[in-house]
Amino acid sequence: MGGEVFVVGAGIHPFGRGEDTTGHRMAEHAVREALADAHVTWADIDYAVGGSNAAGKPDTLVGRLGLTGVPFVTVRNGCATGGVGLLTAASAIRAGEATLAVVVGFDKHARGAFASSAADYGLPSWYAETGMMSTTQYFALKTRRYLHEHSIPDEVLAASASRSFRNGSRHPMAWRRTALSEAEIAGAAMVNPPLTRYMFCSPSAGAVALVLCGAERAADLCDRPVRLASAAMRSRGHGSFEVYSPSLSIDTGHNVTVDAAAAVFQRAGISPGDVQVAQVQDTDSGSEVIHLAETGLCEHGGQAELIASGATEIDGRLPVNTDGGCIASGEPIGASGLRQVHEVVRQLQGRAPGGQVPGALEVGFTQVYGAPGISACTVLTL
Repeated sequence: MGGEVFVVGAGIHPFGRGEDTTGHRMAEHAVREALADAHVTWADIDYAVGGSNAAGKPDTLVGRLGLTGVPFVTVRNGCATGGVGLLTAASAIRAGEATLAVVVGFDKHARGAFASSAADYGLPSWYAETGMMSTTQYFALKTRRYLHEHSIPDEVLAASASRSFRNGSRHPMAWRRTALSEAEIAGAAMVNPPLTRYMFCSPSAGAVALVLCGAERAADLCDRPVRLASAAMRSRGHGSFEVYSPSLSIDTGHNVTVDAAAAVFQRAGISPGDVQVAQVQDTDSGSEVIHLAETGLCEHGGQAELIASGATEIDGRLPVNTDGGCIASGEPIGASGLRQVHEVVRQLQGRAPGGQVPGALEVGFTQVYGAPGISACTVLTL
């Protein structure tokens, strides 16, 4: 009870448009790859968690994987779905409810911006009529305000996105695999100022699965098991301005990512300065810039210097979004959080499918953010 949890298997379906397949097929691919990586079968799994926003019910995957009677929990927390699913599966192992668990996230979205119903989020119709259900407007407003408050130049947005496209160009699972210069990104069509077309991710398709177990089996199933040192999630509190918030409070409160990151580092017994490779949510490049500071990985206002110095490059002191993040991979909502964990696990194991961070890595971090203001973070260690 309350013991350690390890990632012993990982599988991923390439991200992209997914026009020749379905969400369930991608999910099955990812699960079977993760099972093979852990040298187990679906019949060995005694707990499963799945998440998808738009590609079908996750628990119906048992029809493809096997009718074993396994408990299968479905989660749906916007872009934070994968992170919440991972925490749910890990909690089952720590509680003694499971010994070997699978968590899978998948999605497949239509072209165009994400479209959501105001009523689904408890919002009045006027909120949608003003265009605020289009998340590009929210992220642009938040980015503009943040850059102004912390005297950060707009140029940091193109620099961040350019690094993501460079990393994605080397990663076989990424969707956008053409490197773009800062000038190309800054000069692209403006979507919502200050964010241009190439500073946003795009809705996409993909799937990721992980196999988890307790300490007693980890070494038998994996040559280099990765410990889930801690996982935490938080929802928005009073005064926190988040996606689909109908107003901005005068009394600014703690941001949800600040709270989730603080909790995960405290539980792991480490500080942000110990992180050697990180994944942070980059729905747009402004979000990455903001999240770098909200997670404690740098000071507020220090992002431009950090990125310009090369520190966030694959060979820098704090490699960020080494697989290209959402900017290069797109965002299948149910899979994004697990994609982050998949990449960090492979980096720690020295098995990264794209650019491998040099040196012996021991500590990785992930942060995923979803509507209507949910943040989930993990610390992973060897």
